[in-house]
Amino acid sequence: MFYLDKNALQDKPTLKPLGGQFDWSSEFSKRYKNARYPALKQYYAQGAVSADTPICDVPLVALDFETTGLNPKTDSIVSIGLVALTTQRIRCAEAKHWIIKPDTELKTKSVVIHGITHSDVASAPSFNSVLDELLLHLQGKIVVAHHKDIETRFLNSALQHYIGEEIVFPCIDTMALEARFSRTLKRTFMRSLLGKKTPSIRLTDCRARYHLPYYRQHNALTDALACAELLQAQVSTYYPDETSPVSAIWC
Repeated sequence: MFYLDKNALQDKPTLKPLGGQFDWSSEFSKRYKNARYPALKQYYAQGAVSADTPICDVPLVALDFETTGLNPKTDSIVSIGLVALTTQRIRCAEAKHWIIKPDTELKTKSVVIHGITHSDVASAPSFNSVLDELLLHLQGKIVVAHHKDIETRFLNSALQHYIGEEIVFPCIDTMALEARFSRTLKRTFMRSLLGKKTPSIRLTDCRARYHLPYYRQHNALTDALACAELLQAQVSTYYPDETSPVSAIWC
């Protein structure tokens, strides 16, 4: 994943849900009726996890993209990482990692960040060829991402390009959770007034606060795993009995 400031993304999401107040089940039902692409229609047919489902019972999938740049309108996905999990278990055997031939130019700046080169993508599959399997892995799950705008906007851009449709899904954003719950981060405003450096909410820095190990950054599969572990640590810290409804942390 790229690390962004708050103004980095140039596109707007097509749907802005209202956290626990948003009726995802009704939204999926409506989208199912209107969807044309078979795999997307099947994705919506599986329905959304009920808002009152205890966090411990929710099937999750951590999702991470590496991209050719920061703008979903002019850049595209170059790799995808998926890790299935619950709050108690990470299902490594079900993990997936794809290198994708991007639809836009592979820029030198992005190659330096994620290390995926022109030779790596020369014989790689197109996004379209992995789309059905990707949607299958997302069915019936809540997506977990660190700074979800990357995944929601780039995935929608890719679907619009290939099938002329968009996708919506409930998501748990580990970066937003950290900003919401961390006592250190809640003191950010006062620290800024005092001219002190504010705490980082980058994935590696968030993990460090929970004493999770350092992983090399900017590999989609590794970052998805890192995000999955971070969510488990956050839930264990702030929802130790894990019986709270998932609507308390999704968006």
